[in-house]
Amino acid sequence: MPFRVTRDIEEAPAQSGAFAFEVELWPHQSLTGTGFVWVIGIAFGLVCIPLVGLLGTVVFMAILPFAMISVGGLWWSLQRNWRDRDIHETFAMTRDRARLVRIDPDGRRRDWEANPYWLRVERHEKVGQVEHYLTLGGGPREVEIGAFLTPAERRDLERRLLTALGRVKLLPQD
Repeated sequence: MPFRVTRDIEEAPAQSGAFAFEVELWPHQSLTGTGFVWVIGIAFGLVCIPLVGLLGTVVFMAILPFAMISVGGLWWSLQRNWRDRDIHETFAMTRDRARLVRIDPDGRRRDWEANPYWLRVERHEKVGQVEHYLTLGGGPREVEIGAFLTPAERRDLERRLLTALGRVKLLPQD
């Protein structure tokens, strides 16, 4: 599952201001470096099979650039996918503050904060092609959370966020 609750409200915060709930989110990462090498190698081999029969002909030189462009396109798309999966989101909550930090693939950091008392976790059934789209409201603007998760994972995340939010509101004042 591409999210992990690193601190839950059931574990009492050790000191004042410590996070009572924290969850980390990241996109699926199913292709390893070894898998990448295998995919490119197999694609290269499959593209070369028809070229073997054309060795020594004029047609070979006409088809070779297109075959290599197709392998290069696969290489580029897999590299782009690897770069896009470098998204990392962290949502943390104390009695007085809820914070979402998103680090984009280009390294840019985006922060959002709100008071948990006013925080709203909303699930939109369908936004365009995205089912069970999750947003957090109550701060300066409404933000999405876990856009890269599957619909089932977003529903599970929503349940965990709502449970933690209810528990944080019951924490004693410092």
